[in-house]
Amino acid sequence: MSRSKGVGRVHVITGPGKGKTTAAFGLAMRAAGHGLRVCIIQFMKTGEVTGEVLAAKRLGGIEVAQFGTGRFVDERHVTDEDRKCALDALYRAKMVISGGQCDLLVLDEVNVAVSFGLVSAQGVLDMIKSRPREMEVVLTGRNAPQEFLDYADYVSVVESKKHPFASGVQARKGIEW
Repeated sequence: MSRSKGVGRVHVITGPGKGKTTAAFGLAMRAAGHGLRVCIIQFMKTGEVTGEVLAAKRLGGIEVAQFGTGRFVDERHVTDEDRKCALDALYRAKMVISGGQCDLLVLDEVNVAVSFGLVSAQGVLDMIKSRPREMEVVLTGRNAPQEFLDYADYVSVVESKKHPFASGVQARKGIEW
């Protein structure tokens, strides 16, 4: 039985700026802090190297499942392995939803998986529409499809006005990852 109260809402966190995954993990930490069961399914990611994943593991109460090949997915050269990983992530999400295994479900980078053609927007929408009434869902990643924006209760667009990467500065452990 879900410990959240009321109707679960759908959040979309999208845009070209930094911090979409971090924002979703922040919401996950808040929910776990209040005793809610949290599941995060990461599309196109693998390896427990990001600060968010490491912190979730230390905190507890947040299950993180990663579905990636271990390499960057090139939108121009999507492989069968890329598609399989994304479909495996979607299958895992369906199992979490059908089993009512969490109160908050984060589908991290699902927007990108849709924009790369790894999974369909309609398939994701059908799945989240089938969730238990109380389950909160967060969809992250740049290039959120219009269908997600239209369906969501919350839409946050993260902009990028300035970022050191544009000047050739490499990502730093603990800050960008």
